[in-house]
Amino acid sequence: MSNTDLIAALERQEQALVFSAFDETTAFELGCALRAAAAAREAAVVIDIRRVERRLFFAALPGSSGDNDEWARRKSNVTLRFQCSSMLAGAKFAAQGKVLGPDIGLDPMDYAAVGGSFPVRVRGAGVVAAITVSGLPSREDHALIVGVLGAHLGVDGVAALP
Repeated sequence: MSNTDLIAALERQEQALVFSAFDETTAFELGCALRAAAAAREAAVVIDIRRVERRLFFAALPGSSGDNDEWARRKSNVTLRFQCSSMLAGAKFAAQGKVLGPDIGLDPMDYAAVGGSFPVRVRGAGVVAAITVSGLPSREDHALIVGVLGAHLGVDGVAALP
């Protein structure tokens, strides 16, 4: 898949996975669904759902570590700052020949433009939170979120990336 194809596929996912409303109850339901999906595959991940000002849900599955928590924070920062998935931000930077740290002017200790954080976009309000998974390879973190969001929102055909 070319970078242009990847960007287009990620943008289609984000356009399809839009909420009509989002609150603490929705965050808890999504967090529990993500935890169940991760536990079913015995994935050693952390799950973090946050707004800019506070965390709404957190779970650390067996085998995950503090490093996973730190990666989740960094990926969430990218999603909340650039208003798109951390994977899409990374693909766009790559397409421009830029690196997040020196070229964008952000500290890589606080930002990670790799797969695993997805925006919670509410119709009419924009991005209000980030859903993040860390512990699997980048694309698998992203795919876990997209799969659970598709099921929650009743959106069929939002395929995981190859």
